[in-house]
Amino acid sequence: MGESAGGEDIPTIGVGMLGYGFMGKAHSNAYKTLAYMTWPPPLMPQLVSIAGRNEEAVAGAARRYGFTDHVTDWQKLVTDPRIGVFDNSGPNNFHAEPTIAAAEAGKHVICEKPLGRTADEAYETWQRVQATGVKAMCAFNYRFVPAVRLARQIIESGDLGEIFHFRGRYLQEWIIDADFPMVWRLDKDVAGSGALGDLGAHVIDLARYLVGEIDSVSAHTRTFVKDREGGAVTVDDAVESVVDFSNGAVGTIEATRFASGRKNALQFEINGSKGSLSFDIERLNELEVHYRGSTPGKLSQGFRNVLVSEADHPFWEHWWPQGHMIGWEHTFVHELHHFLTAIRDDTDIAPHGATFEDGYRAAEICDAMLRSADSGCRETVAYRS
Repeated sequence: MGESAGGEDIPTIGVGMLGYGFMGKAHSNAYKTLAYMTWPPPLMPQLVSIAGRNEEAVAGAARRYGFTDHVTDWQKLVTDPRIGVFDNSGPNNFHAEPTIAAAEAGKHVICEKPLGRTADEAYETWQRVQATGVKAMCAFNYRFVPAVRLARQIIESGDLGEIFHFRGRYLQEWIIDADFPMVWRLDKDVAGSGALGDLGAHVIDLARYLVGEIDSVSAHTRTFVKDREGGAVTVDDAVESVVDFSNGAVGTIEATRFASGRKNALQFEINGSKGSLSFDIERLNELEVHYRGSTPGKLSQGFRNVLVSEADHPFWEHWWPQGHMIGWEHTFVHELHHFLTAIRDDTDIAPHGATFEDGYRAAEICDAMLRSADSGCRETVAYRS
């Protein structure tokens, strides 16, 4: 921790980014942070150019985030020979076409979730990008929370035994006010879906990453505020779902942006024959663990709170002494470090990074949930190869 030796000959890679809003800010911060905190970084990112439709806003973002240039046409990123990584942090309706074009131009691509607004769009993106042979990663950043990675290690070790239950939910409150105006996340043509694709997709990905493949779903959706200043809401405000896993486990997946008092509550609990795990992103550095029959004995059983900050815990080689906490923004540092390492070493994005196939499969599950909500029937999830 804090070692600064070495790193004399670090190869560089140029980054071109589409989008300068919430995710553009998070990704830009991560590139700059990993350049000195993960020393020596796998590759030294150079922030070359950022694209956005509003000239004044994107120019300001370029100055703020440290990009050398800015453009209002994303295709100029695709043709820029200085750029080796195309980082798509734009709105959902700009995920497919620019990402495919960048990959077909030979650039490595990382794309924010959802990979596509529908499973069809996500499938085409996966297939066309895969055909190019570039490194491609879908940005499910919660795989890179130290406590989540530790949970995966515990499950893989067999310490939980046979997995019975997964309960996952992602709760926010930011549009509960009926006077909140219309934004792109409430427009199906731009977003694809609402709380399901925005929040539920994260839970779906973690369910697959931690427990296994989902075979079938039964879901219900609801739109609580159907009209807002600026237009009609055409996506779901909330989704509730019951899911079956291939390995015999059962689960529930819930997502809403109408949970008063919940700011960013991504939570899951996993129950197995030998123990259980529980996690809440609002307590990001903690993992609750219970092992049946463990000491201190039968009268003191229950969850123990593990502070995930030890030097041998996942990702902590980059950070501080134990107990000196990291935050939400550092998940992107871990994610991009993984991506750049895969580029440098020509290694696989999987299993810990989300591949474009993972992005597609999450979209297929989302579509099955929407079909179930429409039909009132249980839906089998059919995956294309």
